[in-house]
Amino acid sequence: MKNFMKGLSLVLVVSTVGFMNAQHKNHKNVSVTPEVSTEFIPAIRLINNPDGSCTFEKGKIPTLKHMNTTTFWMSNKTEEWEKNAHPAPRRQYVITIKGNIKFKVTDGSTFMIKPGVVLLAEDLKGSGHSWDMVKSKEWERLYIPISENADDLFVPDAQ
Repeated sequence: MKNFMKGLSLVLVVSTVGFMNAQHKNHKNVSVTPEVSTEFIPAIRLINNPDGSCTFEKGKIPTLKHMNTTTFWMSNKTEEWEKNAHPAPRRQYVITIKGNIKFKVTDGSTFMIKPGVVLLAEDLKGSGHSWDMVKSKEWERLYIPISENADDLFVPDAQ
């Protein structure tokens, strides 16, 4: 229930930001000043190497920052092809509400995504990534595409 509430809270935040953005576009005299955040949510970003292979980096995404998105959808279904290696279909945030998911990239390295960690999928070329559920029978998640040419707000961890 706690994870569901986190996911629902994120949906409400994203929806509110989208509404505020729409209001701003429709009324030129409306001023929306986003708050500056010093808080972050842990994140892992899937990216392509120059040769097209997939790798990942750990980092974080600031809270209370406007994210350039226009839509989202939820899923709890899994098709078999999704577990095989594939690139991301678009730049998107994937927010896990329920489940523990083990991702694998081109060189065989793995990482875990669980509720409270944002997955940022930006590996748009090559063979991409694969994943499997660990100690979970279902993966409940939100897909939030990032608007074209928008900043993903990802801050890599210091190396």
